[in-house]
Amino acid sequence: MSDLPFGFGPSDPDDESRRSGSGGGQGGGGFGFGPGMGLPGGAGGPGGFDMGQLGQMLTQLGQMLSQSSGPGAEGPVNYKLAAQMAHQQLGAEGKKAPTGEQQRAAEESVRLAELWLEDATTLPSGASQVVVWSPAQWIDTTMPTWQRLCDPVAQRVAGAWVEGLPEEARQMAGPMLGMISQVGGMAFGSQLGQGLAQLAKEVLTSSDVGLPLGPEGTAALLPAAIATFTEGLDRPAGEVLVFLAAREAAHQRLFGHVPWLRQRLLATVEEFAHGISIDTSRMEELAREVDPTNPASLQELMSSGMFEPQTTESQKAALRRLETLLALVEGWVDVVVADAVGDRLPGAVALGETLRRRRASGGPAEQTFATLVGLELRPRRLRDAATLWRRLTDERGIEGRDAVWAHPDLMPTADDLDDPSSFVGERRSVAPSEEGAAPKSGESFSDLDDPLARLEAEMKAEQEAKERPDDEGKGG
Repeated sequence: MSDLPFGFGPSDPDDESRRSGSGGGQGGGGFGFGPGMGLPGGAGGPGGFDMGQLGQMLTQLGQMLSQSSGPGAEGPVNYKLAAQMAHQQLGAEGKKAPTGEQQRAAEESVRLAELWLEDATTLPSGASQVVVWSPAQWIDTTMPTWQRLCDPVAQRVAGAWVEGLPEEARQMAGPMLGMISQVGGMAFGSQLGQGLAQLAKEVLTSSDVGLPLGPEGTAALLPAAIATFTEGLDRPAGEVLVFLAAREAAHQRLFGHVPWLRQRLLATVEEFAHGISIDTSRMEELAREVDPTNPASLQELMSSGMFEPQTTESQKAALRRLETLLALVEGWVDVVVADAVGDRLPGAVALGETLRRRRASGGPAEQTFATLVGLELRPRRLRDAATLWRRLTDERGIEGRDAVWAHPDLMPTADDLDDPSSFVGERRSVAPSEEGAAPKSGESFSDLDDPLARLEAEMKAEQEAKERPDDEGKGG
């Protein structure tokens, strides 16, 4: 993995700054308590142990524990602290509410995009409302989904290292384990808050990271980030807004009318978390070297890499499935939006390529997933997914392409992205003639020999069976 999963951080601050993509903050923060906080006498610290520094640290830690207590502070991640830190880093500009004019522009753009999308997909509109968010509003509104994403990983990380402690160490720690858990939740909350603050300044829509982060049925655009994004383009601001609105509307159609998709995306992250394990033998070895009365040795232990999880085969499989599903979502949106706006917006091709390059250069989605679960969204997968959807559209039409989303078992796999022609070929059907003879070359199978058609037929038959008794009763 190119990055450490959520809750872990590098001991090299230069490497941390490089990965965070910005000069400020502690984007990958390890066991830190927030900006400016650290254990006295730690590695690289001046002089020896200073009781005065320890007293100041404990006072500051006590204040943080007090300020960050209450609803949202329980569990493996202190989400109250995460929100506080994110808002603090955004500053006043990030909290400035969008104007009424920006709201009207977003509504008109989405309305126009929805009209164009009608000819490009069979999935109906999935947005019941259109909103504009400030960065602060994006953080507050998406926090429940981030909680669902982060909790399984952080919970498993916190439990894994405690489980790995030698029995005598656990007995010695005893009452302190509760405090350690609380401090760990603060550390995770601090890391999450810093990451979300940076992300909130960059995301253009609620679906910009590829996950359904916002409320169901809500199409959301972030005018401040869109304005910054537009500054570097040689396209009219209105054209850029309509293009991004079309992408957001397409995402909402997919998430709103493919009932299993939202759950499958989030469940795959949880599946990854359940497989987290830590090298307990290394933990026992280092624990023997720690002096519990010396904060410097504790700081050295926390930054030694001993808590870095071991990637298991099941985790690799989960990450591969998540990467493939995200690529399929983005690839479908690329194809549908291109078909919907291609002849209507002169800069559509250039805008689409700009967004692909943005993802390839480490945009907000890649940075978020790399920090959260060690996942990189490889641009090759996105392009391969778009190629597959395009070929499927050419072979089966819009209805045949969109019908693949009817059931997860019908979805392309990572192997299919490697060889789209094989997947498309399997979806071509033909059928034996009425006399039962083998199909001739170029003929097509009957619809019932197509897996999707069989599924639709079974669903239709089941529905008819449920309705038949009622109809007969009415007739009697």
